[in-house]
Amino acid sequence: MAGFTMRMLKTVLLVAVTVLAAGCSSKFKTYNGPEVTQIIVNKTERRMYLLHQKDVLKAYDVELGFTAGGHKQFEGDGKTPEGNYFIDRRNPNSSFHLSLGISYPNAQDIAFAKSAGKSPGGDIFIHGRPNEKFFKFNMPPDWTAGCISVTNRQIERIYAMVRDGTPIQINP
Repeated sequence: MAGFTMRMLKTVLLVAVTVLAAGCSSKFKTYNGPEVTQIIVNKTERRMYLLHQKDVLKAYDVELGFTAGGHKQFEGDGKTPEGNYFIDRRNPNSSFHLSLGISYPNAQDIAFAKSAGKSPGGDIFIHGRPNEKFFKFNMPPDWTAGCISVTNRQIERIYAMVRDGTPIQINP
């Protein structure tokens, strides 16, 4: 009987360790700290700050669009937008290991592009690395099509901390 009990105990411990390990590897984290009330991105510094009021909660190095200088004006220009936007959606099934949508283009962006007879583009996100293995190892700096990229581990934390509607200020 003691052998059976020991075997049961080992099985229960093995199951518990497996469940804990699976929980640790999940890309969906939880966050119980202060609310992120604003995101600030300084493109020149390649830094993003998550703030609660005026206090910096977290800061991250970021990669930007492949033509990082200047404000995004047209689809395909490779620039990351500049200005005031907000987080307007989240994609747990993103091609880029989680993503948070940025409300680009706004009315001014649309009007400017339209006056030039072009599209302003869209689908600008804060996201992790691409899910396709080919891209994971050879990522040049500022490789996105206009998005803001962080590591997969960082986007997991950001995704948990930031809520839809959070303002984001993207500075030159």
